[in-house]
Amino acid sequence: MMLIAAIAMLSVSAAQAQVKLGVKGGLNVMNMSMSSDVLNSDNQTGFFIGPTVKFTLPIVGLGIDASALYDQRKADIEGKEGNTVYSKSLTQKQFIVPINVRYGVGLGSLASIYAFAGPQFGFGIGDKHQSIYKDVSDWKLKDSNFSINVGLGAMLAKHLQISANYNIACGHTGEVTWTDAADRMLKSKIKNNAWQIGLAYYF
Repeated sequence: MMLIAAIAMLSVSAAQAQVKLGVKGGLNVMNMSMSSDVLNSDNQTGFFIGPTVKFTLPIVGLGIDASALYDQRKADIEGKEGNTVYSKSLTQKQFIVPINVRYGVGLGSLASIYAFAGPQFGFGIGDKHQSIYKDVSDWKLKDSNFSINVGLGAMLAKHLQISANYNIACGHTGEVTWTDAADRMLKSKIKNNAWQIGLAYYF
């Protein structure tokens, strides 16, 4: 009997489920780390934009959202070769697919707040190999990467969504190779985490 009741409740939830399509955009503020102090990074910003979809089950307050976003991140890199100080602006372009499980709590008919978490899959679409300084130092990004999102958000008037989350890279996202004064080829792993502030509108 309990199994039948559970199936009945799930059937009701599925019948009342809501699917909304929208568009999402926002700002990346990166926290880039390297496995050695070869280079310094500054001005680590970027943006993302693309379509999004939200699937909710009103009875239990649970939902899922998924997006297909163009993501661009920039960083100003500075290093030193002998007495020469060099700098370069590097750009990471990728196609990202975040999939988040969310739980929301209503604040009346016009607003609600929610917490969310889930995996994000990234696929490089830009130049993955960039020279930083002559043949001394190079930057190479991975073809794909995996990360986790954790954040909070708010829905206003059932259409406008504001969110903030931390994107945690699982493993390194690239590497820097350079030649030292003794002509040795060395490597440093790069890990690229980011704070993300997003704005979405669901139709």
